[in-house]
Amino acid sequence: VQLQASGGGLVQPGGSLRLSCAASGSIFSIGAMGWYRQAPGKQRELVAIILSGGMTNYADSVKGRFTISRDNTKNKNTVSLQMNGLKLEDTAVYYCSVVVVLSASGALAPFWGQGTQVTVSS
Repeated sequence: VQLQASGGGLVQPGGSLRLSCAASGSIFSIGAMGWYRQAPGKQRELVAIILSGGMTNYADSVKGRFTISRDNTKNKNTVSLQMNGLKLEDTAVYYCSVVVVLSASGALAPFWGQGTQVTVSS
């Protein structure tokens, strides 16, 4: 299973970016999908998560500004993060994470994307 993330970049405070992550490979189905971030000198933290049923949860610091969504139709298996009202403190490397159901037996495994840099700077 491979995760390919895209969409990072440099943006001014108050701007917007959209991150996307596509899962491919030997996938029976997809469980939870999420985005994490790690700023320099800090631990990796959860930004947002979306469950297979569509329920979402966000870090308090991004509520009202970020929106996570997923598309599992026609084997797309993508998770996106729309980031609006970006702040300097949102600067970090963002990682997508997907829990993959590997077979009909229900075996699960987490996978991580390679990380994409988001820099908010004036």
